[in-house]
Amino acid sequence: MLDIFAIRKDFPILARQVNGKPLVYLDNGATSQKPLSVLQAMDDFQRNHNANVHRGIYTLSEEATALYEGAREKIRQFINARSVEEIIFTRNATEAINLVALSWARQKLVAGDEVLTTEMEHHSNIVPWQMLAKERGIMLKFVPAKPDLGTLDLGLFETLLTPKTKLVCVGHMSNLLGTVNPVKTFVEKSHAVGAKVLIDGCQAVPHLPVDVQQLGADFYAFSGHKMLGPTGIGVLWARKEILDATEPVLGGGDMIKEVTKVGATWNDLPWKFEAGTPNVVGAIGLGAAVDYLTKVGMENIWQHEQDMATYVLPKLTAIPGVQLFGMQKPSLDRGAIFSIWIDGMHPHDIASIFDEQGIAIRAGHMCSQPMLEVLGKPAAARASFYLYNTQAEADVFLNAIEDAKKVFGV
Repeated sequence: MLDIFAIRKDFPILARQVNGKPLVYLDNGATSQKPLSVLQAMDDFQRNHNANVHRGIYTLSEEATALYEGAREKIRQFINARSVEEIIFTRNATEAINLVALSWARQKLVAGDEVLTTEMEHHSNIVPWQMLAKERGIMLKFVPAKPDLGTLDLGLFETLLTPKTKLVCVGHMSNLLGTVNPVKTFVEKSHAVGAKVLIDGCQAVPHLPVDVQQLGADFYAFSGHKMLGPTGIGVLWARKEILDATEPVLGGGDMIKEVTKVGATWNDLPWKFEAGTPNVVGAIGLGAAVDYLTKVGMENIWQHEQDMATYVLPKLTAIPGVQLFGMQKPSLDRGAIFSIWIDGMHPHDIASIFDEQGIAIRAGHMCSQPMLEVLGKPAAARASFYLYNTQAEADVFLNAIEDAKKVFGV
């Protein structure tokens, strides 16, 4: 069991007041807060070790390189990748997914091939494939979701798989519904028809144990800023044999071994996909975030979020007039993400009223417009919990819903 109050002391921002009220931060699905150890690690690098990596034969550069590559090794261990060669630093998960689209997919897929994604995806796992389909004549198909259950239709998924399916793209956990998808099943059935699988792990890696070898996928993408790290740093994990056979999409410094006037040869993995000066301080911050999460324990974090869902769901679904999207009861297949609609109130109004009470929630389409279209709503108000949120904060959130209803007379 987590010592939540000890954990909260590690996060300076949680001591803030907003509009004269204690901050209740419930927008973790968008961006998490940072513990002091992450802030200190980034500050220490910039104060004491700042230099470019890989290129300097002097003390500061060698220290910077060791810290940067040390962060890569921490991430390798965290997701149980086989080798650091499989860990590519990107700006975020969006860039990681686009890297797959612009390199591997553009080089391997031809007109008539099929890419299969789902109605539940974040826009980052839809738009790159729409762009590629338009460019290359690829067919993009969607696995339907069951709006009443908050799950994907596995039966229809199997019927959509054909020998023409070359790539299946699925989110590990929905950022709108909190659904934990059966990604291992997706992988097994996709591989059976010869398709590769890309998993968007943005909502999973921060919250539950992830083992990429156990999942068996081919690509896995996630962002640092949702897992206690800084913005501007993300990760693409991909199988070494796939990366070896894929040409880089960006050319420039550090991704080459030799350049002549007539051509170039590429650097070894993972650097052949990391052109130019990387976000060194971001990687170091992400490495420190991984240290923190590892110390707390991902199993403990996931159990805490299960406990929060068990506490919130019956109270939330009992409030008259509130429509909760996704699974209505606690489940191991559901995280502590609660997206709601209240008739007579726009989600933006709900978020504004909450902000007056110091509560930070998300409002809008959540970059999940296809799923909202399935649900028949233009937007949602979302509260997403993390390791530092308490039952007392859950009560503040639930009471604020009742207060907002009174304001609007609904």
